[in-house]
Amino acid sequence: MNHRALMIAGLVIAAAAGATLFFFFSGRTSPRSARVMQWIRNPAAHSEWAVLADERCGAAPFVMPTNGFIGFLWDDSFRPGHHHTGLDIFGGTDTGTTPVVAAYDGYLTRLSDWKSTVIIRVPDDPLQPGRQIWTYYTHMADAQGNSLIASGFPPGVTEKFVTAGTLLGTQGNYSGTAGNPTGVHLHFSIVKDDGQGKFLNELELYNTIDPSPYFNLTLNAAEADPGMIPLCQTEFGDQ
Repeated sequence: MNHRALMIAGLVIAAAAGATLFFFFSGRTSPRSARVMQWIRNPAAHSEWAVLADERCGAAPFVMPTNGFIGFLWDDSFRPGHHHTGLDIFGGTDTGTTPVVAAYDGYLTRLSDWKSTVIIRVPDDPLQPGRQIWTYYTHMADAQGNSLIASGFPPGVTEKFVTAGTLLGTQGNYSGTAGNPTGVHLHFSIVKDDGQGKFLNELELYNTIDPSPYFNLTLNAAEADPGMIPLCQTEFGDQ
């Protein structure tokens, strides 16, 4: 059974997990929100929408950081005044099931109070050599804040070198408040450096970078068709 077939089989088994997102997405009526709900309710019926962890689109610098459907894009707006700072990728599975991997080589840090988050320093931006950037991964804990980050990255770890494709943990639904789940997904963003070797606040759009050229996909909500499904125009894998 090939990689994609194995993933689809897992989605069939875990499709019932979609109920956890009903509250999270109720009231959202955008085309992308509707697509996310379709995916979560029955991912096996929409397997052609899926991206796969550790696969890349053509000559893209980054590999995909997880399996699932890229539901929300960079600079999406969920409510007035909100600007989404990265990508939300929905596995369509329960917590602790869908792997999250490093999108690019770099040096991983997990602050001592981070239950669901790691950040990786990339000293040399592959698209702008000489510029330092950071890749950010969050929601890797269950609804109560029990961490789903891989055991090799305990709280307080700093500057641990990882290569693209290294397992970081699994998708979770921790929102930062115990008992208030977000729905199972990975939030991934590319964060700017402050010029002094530290990462900026990921919550502000202007501190993040459009991930489109890093994945060779249209992942900027301002440029993407609202009903689009972000997929590579060529077959995934080595090109």
